[in-house]
Amino acid sequence: MDDSGLTEGVVPMSGTLYETDFYAWANEQAALLRSGKLSLADIENIAEEIESMGKSEKREFVNRLTVLMLHLLKWKSQPLLQGASWRTTIRIQRIDITDHLQDNPSLRAQIPEIMARAYTKARVKAAAETGMSEETFPAECPWSFDQIMDGAFWPDQP
Repeated sequence: MDDSGLTEGVVPMSGTLYETDFYAWANEQAALLRSGKLSLADIENIAEEIESMGKSEKREFVNRLTVLMLHLLKWKSQPLLQGASWRTTIRIQRIDITDHLQDNPSLRAQIPEIMARAYTKARVKAAAETGMSEETFPAECPWSFDQIMDGAFWPDQP
């Protein structure tokens, strides 16, 4: 056994370990990669996990935009309920989205698609949370990405 905790020359049961103990598998794979033992690494599952991480970053972006647009829709449609909580949520989401894009700048190229997906979800949630019909809200997002990210932007009252 070498100092990485791996048995020299023995191919680990990565497929089985991947399915039964992901944490142990991940640590084993990291040790193999760091030690340059690529032939022993579970390349297929490593690639799958890396792809999954990328998808997770995109989902996070969609989710944050959904929350932001939901609160902007509620802000516009329910002026009597506007309060510190909604204002804080809008401000925090703007900050978090900015941070997320700084960490994942390639997502900028997907903003139109991501905005459309997020707005569809925000519209459904806005209808559910306000008790209003979905048709109350525009079928397509009425704001640009730059608008919703502008800290000075607050939708006009209806």
